[in-house]
This record gives sequence, C-alpha cells and structure tokens, in this order.
Amino acid sequence: MPRLQLRIELSQQRLICSELGRIIRSYPVSTAVNGPGELCGSGCTPRGRHRIRLKIGDGCEENTVFVARRPTGEHFSRQLAASEPERDWILTRILWLTGIEKGKNRGGDVDSLRRFIYIHGTPEDQPMGVVASHGCIRMRNRDLIDLFDRVENGTLVEIVE
Repeated sequence: MPRLQLRIELSQQRLICSELGRIIRSYPVSTAVNGPGELCGSGCTPRGRHRIRLKIGDGCEENTVFVARRPTGEHFSRQLAASEPERDWILTRILWLTGIEKGKNRGGDVDSLRRFIYIHGTPEDQPMGVVASHGCIRMRNRDLIDLFDRVENGTLVEIVE
C-alpha cells in the first residue's frame, strides 16, 4: 500500500502531499471553473476519495502534449497555442484518477475514471490558485514532474471543498 497520500483542497486551490500524516509538499493547482460536482458532463471537479489508477508520461519531456492519454509528438509552445487557441492543453504527465466511493465518484453517471479526471500539466502562463479547468486538476509542469516521481499507482487522493 502506498505511503503517500494526496489531498486536494478546492477552496484553497492546493494539492498537499503527505507521508504518514506529515506534510512533505504543497503545490498550487487549478480546478474546475464550474466548481465541485460529480456528474458526467458537468465540467466539475469530483469530490471524495480517489486513487491514482494510472501514471502516464514517465520519461516524456516537459511540455509534451497529450491527446487521449497519448503523446502527440508535439511540444507546447506559444506558436502552437496561437494556432489552436481553444485547445485544452494536457501537458507533461497525467495521473488518471479513479473514484473509490460507489455512487459518489464510482459507477454510473458519477464515475471519475470514465469522466477522464486527471491531475495533469498545463501551460506555464496559465494561472494557478484560481479555478480554470474543465474538471481536472491542473498543475505547473515542474511541480507535476516532482509529484509524479513521488507517487505510485494506488496512491490515495482525497478531493475536498
């Protein structure tokens, strides 16, 4: 069983990484502009207890662009962003979450895994500490690399208001 635990505090827009109850890292994040919520299609960040289901992108360069959890071969740049201004950028690494509370964030219309809820990297010019995502948890790329290297599949992630 993984020793690290993650806690995402929506009201503070922070991700806290702790080991055996002791905080070892704290990172600014950006969660859903639509606020908390569990329904499929809501664009909200789901609450409750989750686990990291899959770690994706190990060894990829910083700013690697992902679509459908696969590297596209692109690297994020201002020029690429200018050519596709409406694109929701998923960069560097992905920690894909699965809910573990049946009826709350697992199964049916509230399933976090089927909603493709990730902790992922975002362009450096995107603000942290404010709501801006479509439901995922966005992080600075270097912070995400640091976190990615610390956690393992099965790490508990609790998302609270």
